[in-house]
Amino acid sequence: MQTYLVVRRSAWASKQAQQAADERSDAQAARMVNDIESIRSYVLEECDRTLGSVCVFVASSPEAVRRHAAAADLPVDEIVRVANAGAAR
Repeated sequence: MQTYLVVRRSAWASKQAQQAADERSDAQAARMVNDIESIRSYVLEECDRTLGSVCVFVASSPEAVRRHAAAADLPVDEIVRVANAGAAR
């Protein structure tokens, strides 16, 4: 299992839409317990006032992250593998 950051830019027009996406994400992660675990999400306020997010997942592969997003109807702009997960500064 590796740690990944998932970037979703300007994905939602409202807080309600973003919260509904969180619920879909959580439900799908519960179905994929052997492949993915949601660690933390940060909601971003974009310049155009839409909302995006950066989410931290532990997953078996980037493909598992993509399958999770597709099943939860979530956009994925970028998936980045974290090189130093758990390392202290």
